[in-house]
Amino acid sequence: MLPTPSHYPDAEVVIYDGHCQFCTQQVRRLHRWDGKNRLSFISLHDDQVADNYPDLTYEQLMQALYLIDKRENPHRGAAAIRIISRRLPRLWPLAILLHIPFTLPLWNWGYRQIAKRRYQLNCDSGTCDTHFEKKGPH
Repeated sequence: MLPTPSHYPDAEVVIYDGHCQFCTQQVRRLHRWDGKNRLSFISLHDDQVADNYPDLTYEQLMQALYLIDKRENPHRGAAAIRIISRRLPRLWPLAILLHIPFTLPLWNWGYRQIAKRRYQLNCDSGTCDTHFEKKGPH
C-alpha cells in the first residue's frame, strides 16, 4: 500500500497512472527507496486529484507523472524525475546524469517514448493498450 497525501501531509505528492502496471511498479519502487517519507502517492484516477489539483487536466495527467512540490508547483515527466532523483539517495547517481546542462530536452523525449508505450511494457494479456485508442490515421 502506497502512502497517500493524507498519510504524509508534509510530503511532496507524486501523481501517477494507477491503472498502469508499469507505472505502479515504478512508484512502489520509489516508495521502498524513500526511507524518510519525502514522497506521497496518488493515482490520477482518484477523485481527490481533480479536487486538489484542478489546474491539471486528465489528459495532461495521462501523458506524464507529476510531482507536486512543497510549494504546490507541478513538475511533469522528466523534470519530475529529475527532482525525485535529488530527494532519494539511492537515485543520486541518476541525478548526476539528469542534471547535465542542456540535456532536459533529451530526457523529456525519452520519457515521452516510455510514457506512450507504458501499457505495453508490462502487459501479458495484450489488452492493456486499450487505454490509448488511436485517433485517425497516423
